[in-house]
Amino acid sequence: MANIISPRLYACYNCHNHVALHDDIVSKTFQAKHGRAYLFSHVMNLVAGIKEDRHLMTGLHSVADVHCSDCGEILGWKYEKAYEESQKYKEGKTVLEKFKIVKDNW
Repeated sequence: MANIISPRLYACYNCHNHVALHDDIVSKTFQAKHGRAYLFSHVMNLVAGIKEDRHLMTGLHSVADVHCSDCGEILGWKYEKAYEESQKYKEGKTVLEKFKIVKDNW
């Protein structure tokens, strides 16, 4: 019988709802209010809140907090718009705080 390799997932630390795939990490060098954070190209089972402009370490961005679709916990934020040309690569991507996600299926 062949071994089936399942994707490595990240889940909400609170309710274990799957929120991202390890393979979708763009960067592990992000800094959030409470420590390290990961930038993901794609996420799942998250709901974006209201867009607002925020001054972050890398300048002014339009962002929306992202909440777990099951328990409502805020896990990070989504970059809606970057005002500086050097930051445009973040648009449409999501940052999840490391302490708010847990490894699942590893």
